[in-house]
Parts: sequence; C-alpha cells; structure tokens
Amino acid sequence: MTDYYNFELERLQKSERNSGIPLQFSIPTLPYSTPYNHRWPIPFPPAKHSKTVRSPFPLSHGTTTLGFIFQGGVIAAADTRASAGGLVACPAVHKITPIHSHLVVTSSGSGADCMLWERILAREIRLYQLRHKRCLSIRGTAKLLSFMLHPFKGTKLCVALTLCGWDKDGPKLIYVCSDGARLQGDIFSVGSGSPYAYGVLDGGLSWSLSKEEAISLAREAVFRATHRDAYSGNNVDLFHITAQGWSQRKREDLKEEYYRDMERRAKIVKERKRVATKDASG
Repeated sequence: MTDYYNFELERLQKSERNSGIPLQFSIPTLPYSTPYNHRWPIPFPPAKHSKTVRSPFPLSHGTTTLGFIFQGGVIAAADTRASAGGLVACPAVHKITPIHSHLVVTSSGSGADCMLWERILAREIRLYQLRHKRCLSIRGTAKLLSFMLHPFKGTKLCVALTLCGWDKDGPKLIYVCSDGARLQGDIFSVGSGSPYAYGVLDGGLSWSLSKEEAISLAREAVFRATHRDAYSGNNVDLFHITAQGWSQRKREDLKEEYYRDMERRAKIVKERKRVATKDASG
C-alpha cells in the first residue's frame, strides 16, 4: 500500500500560467514514520477473548453551508451541528473559517479532514504572501487547493470547501472538492440540507438585494434547511465579505427563529380567520 506518511508531491514544472514560479508543497515527513502496512511489535500479546467491536451505525455526515454574491459583496452562512449518522457529535462547531482578511471558507464533509486542509491552505497562502510580497488571488487559491487535494482522489478523504472572498477582481465564489473538482459561480450550497437551502435561495436571490435583505435571506435558507434536515441544526453562523474585508454576524440560535416563525404563522392564521368572519357577517 502507498505510504501516505511519506507521501510528497512532485515539483510542478515552470509554465506561462504561473509566470515561471514553480508551486511546491508537500506533507512533511513525520518523525519515526513507517509504512502504512507496518505493525509495531506488541510487548504483550492480545487476549484470546478480545474481539473487534464494529460501529453500531454507519458514520454518515450531514451539514448545510451556502454562499452567494450580490451587489454588496459575498454572504457565507452555515449551521453549527456536527453529526455522525444518528449521533449529534457537537452542536456548536465552526463551519466557516477565515483564511485571511478577505477570504473565508465554508466546510462540509469530514470534520477532521476539513480542519486539517483549512490549516494547510492558510499556511500556504501566508507563505506565498511572504515570498512574493502580495496576496494570492481567490482563483489562484482555489487552483492551489485543487492541486493539493487531487492526489488523494479515490481515498477516504472527504473535503468540500467553498471559497468566499474578495480580491482585486472583485467578489469571488469558488467550490473545491476533495477529488480535485473546481467550480466558480454566483451561488453554492453544499451538504445534506442544500436542496432545501436552494429552494429558498432560488426564490429570493437577486443582484439588487441590500445588505439586510441578503443577511435575512441567508438566515432563512439555513433555517429552512435545518428544519427539514436532521443532520443540520442548532445555530447559524454568517459572514459578510466586502472590499474592506470580512465581518462576522453574532451567532444566532435557530430554536428562537423557529418560535418566531411559529408566531408569524399564528398571526397570519388569526388574521385570515378575522377577515373570513368579517366577510361572512357583512
């Protein structure tokens, strides 16, 4: 089997695309690293009665993350529930991570894998800035991340990051997957709750939205997705990215939004009954 501990990417050849600057990155060799199929000697043999315990359920993952572009910049929103099958592993994780002052990424997939590659990406962007005295563009960042993830295609690595940022060319929204896929667009929603979020976004998203309307739309999309998707829920995190950088909105509990929505529905029903009674009596 391949030794992933000592795995190192080959140096990229110089080309016109990267202005003659070779991009090089690798996973550092761990001390005392050994091949994957190697087994350390066990000082005490295992007991004869010991058995391997299987997981009681498949550890499937679920989440709801979204991002879209409007006239006021880029909005990134996500829920905060980390799930493993039917288990809520953590109700208050951070699925939106700032990479630098003008770039954040929304993550979906395996929590540990996403955290690792977000740190690697932040490190590479910082090293690029120190070497070249300028910040790498959003497209260049997405391309770099895609190159780093592509060698792991076909493995159990599960990472899906949406880059939401602003550079000299304006707002950018790019989706990068662990199989090396790279897509650019104006709206993305990733995770098990994405079909429900798309239903809200497709009906209310337009370029001319104000900042308050865009924030309200993003909160509504995450709320509707978490209401229908069991793997999403608890809270909603929201970031707004402009030419001045990113700003984070205070985390909101979706349970309170649910009760506010129930009150709105009750008021609508009450008003309809009042109008119907008035028409019948008149």
